Order: sequence, then C-alpha cells, then structure tokens
Amino acid sequence: MTALLETPSAAEAPEERPTGRSWRPVVWALPPVLVVVLIAVYPIVRVLLESTKTKSGRGVGTWAGVLAEESFRNALWRTVTIAVSSTVGCVVLGTFLAIVLAFVPFPGAQLVGRLIDSVLTLPSFLVTLAFTFLYGTAGAVNALIHQITGGTRPVLDFLSTPWGVILAEVTFFTPFVVRPMLAAFAQLPREQLDVASSLGASPWRVLRQVVLPEAWPALAAGGSLVLLLTLNEFGIVLFTGAKGVITLPALIYTRGIVTFDLPGAAVLASVQVLLSLSLYLGYRLLFARLTGARKES
Repeated sequence: MTALLETPSAAEAPEERPTGRSWRPVVWALPPVLVVVLIAVYPIVRVLLESTKTKSGRGVGTWAGVLAEESFRNALWRTVTIAVSSTVGCVVLGTFLAIVLAFVPFPGAQLVGRLIDSVLTLPSFLVTLAFTFLYGTAGAVNALIHQITGGTRPVLDFLSTPWGVILAEVTFFTPFVVRPMLAAFAQLPREQLDVASSLGASPWRVLRQVVLPEAWPALAAGGSLVLLLTLNEFGIVLFTGAKGVITLPALIYTRGIVTFDLPGAAVLASVQVLLSLSLYLGYRLLFARLTGARKES
C-alpha cells in the first residue's frame, strides 16, 4: 500500500519534452530577414562595391579622388548647414504651434491641427511649387507688391538661395515635430499643471519647469527625424530651382544621372548613408539617455 502511494502513476508522471531544437522560430523569422536583406542590405552593399571601381580594377582611388574635390566639400557643408538650420526652425516653430494647440484654446484649433496633419500626406515638391506660385519672382506676392508700389523688379527673390530651401523645408517638415509634441502633451497629467498654478507659478514657469521637461523625448524624436529627412532631401532643392545650392543628394543625382559617373556617385551615396546611420545611432543614444533619466527621476 505504501509503495503504491509513493510511486506516481503513469497519468501523473511529468510529460517528457523533446530535447531537439525547434526550427519553427527560425522558419518564421526567415521571411522578414530576407526582406530586410533584399531592400536594405543588398542596395548598400551594391553601392559600396560600385564605389571601389577604378579604371584599372578595384581600389580606393575613386574614394580619394571624390573626397579631395572641392565640390564634395562644398556640397557636404551646404547639406549639413541647410539640414541643421531647417531642423532648428522646425523645432522652434513646431514647439510653438504644439503649445498653442494644446494649451491655448481658440475657435478652429481642431481644424488647424487637421490642416497641419494634412501636410504629412503631401509630397515635398507640391509645397515647393506652392512657394514658387506665392513667393517666386513672378508669384502672387511680388505681383501684389508691384501693384502697390508700381515697381518692375521683383522685391522677393530668395527661393533660389539657401534661405528659400530652408524656408520650404521648415514649412514642410514642421508637422513632424508638432505631432509627437501634441502626443506628449496629451499624456501630461493635468493635475501637475493645476498644482503648479495653485502654488503661484507663472505660465512661463509652468511651461519651462513642468511641460517642456516631460516633452523632451518627443522633441528629441521629432527633431532627429526632421534632421534625418532634411539631410536626405532632394525634391525641395530640385523644385526651388536653386542652381547654386548643390547638396549631397543633388550632387549624387548629377554624378550618377547627368554625367553617368556611377563610381563617383556611389562614393557620394556611401558618405550619405554613413551620415544617416551616424545620425540614427546618435538619436538612439540620446533617446535612451533621455528616457533613462526620466525613469530615474
């Protein structure tokens, strides 16, 4: 009787699991890995291989020649300058618009928010064409100024300069800052604002010490995205007709399509990819640091 109680029955015995490794997770992971390799890894590898082509075979001669050109240095500097200036403008304007839409109620605020969101669905060249119709040398604003002053020469003539590209990019990319900021403001507990106001804090102090610290991760995300997009923007530069504003994407187009210098264009494209990946890595590190500081506090 004791032996029967101590010996587990066949039904109660633990079920034996197969010791062999299951290949099902590998099978499920294989299709997305292949897709990533096909659409991301293969083009980058192909561009890198193309950049090593020389007249005598393969080597670093093309890299040395392209990186030593003054046109490359000018295009790199102009690309970074325009991207940083546009990002700063988008961050300032986007933060202002998000604060107004979130905390300053006014009639039509919801409609304004929807109009800002609609810009995200438009192609960049469409915004640039609208700028041309408004502020171009033969645009509506110059025509109105001519009617008022009686002049013949265009008063506004900035679209073909870096300032025209920056203004167009600020107009187009600002919603990419507004949307994450509005999402961050929506998650902000209203009790914190009420307590700060009840303690006598001015609206500017509440904004500086309560609202903006909670929105730093969203601001960093939106600003980093805008910097990445403006760094690779080509359509706005092309449609503004700014012939003297040669950025890296425009120089890649010229070398690869116009002059058909594929190895030289591949070198420029490799530099562009390196800049984008470095920026993305910096954004990830910054975002991790900001979120980590929020959790510690």
